[in-house]
Amino acid sequence: MQNIIAHLTPQDIAKQIKLLREIPASVKVDDDMHEKIKRLSKRYLHGHGFFFIGRDVFYPLALEGALKLKEISYLHAEGYPSGEMKHGPIALADPELFTIALLPKHLLYEKAKSNVEELSARDSTICAISSSGFDKADDFIKINECSHYMLEFFEMMVVLQLFL
Repeated sequence: MQNIIAHLTPQDIAKQIKLLREIPASVKVDDDMHEKIKRLSKRYLHGHGFFFIGRDVFYPLALEGALKLKEISYLHAEGYPSGEMKHGPIALADPELFTIALLPKHLLYEKAKSNVEELSARDSTICAISSSGFDKADDFIKINECSHYMLEFFEMMVVLQLFL
């Protein structure tokens, strides 16, 4: 079997270094966002369960959010890939089931949005985290506009940590 070695061009390396340098700014939380997340977290104390949903690299982030909530609150919480909700878990959706939806603008936004709309149609209470407004959400946490989906990932990661 032949070894395959990926080579990065100097331009690719420069782009990745530039991206890495943007991470500290993307994880900085201003006082307004901190206060909003604090108020929202109090509203989400009651209910019979939580779905954390995301697509692609945001699915493991959804899993982590659900795990953290279970660990600190002993509430039922599950992480799901957004596209798999229609294959069973959506049957549990009702106003007392809170859905935390990770909606990155730069990675499969329209598909993830469509999945959240299905939950909304079943009256699930939805808190969307995105840089783009989402009118079907009951609550919305706006992150900064980012140039790359990984910057959105890091910002959403911090938002979830504060939320929990």
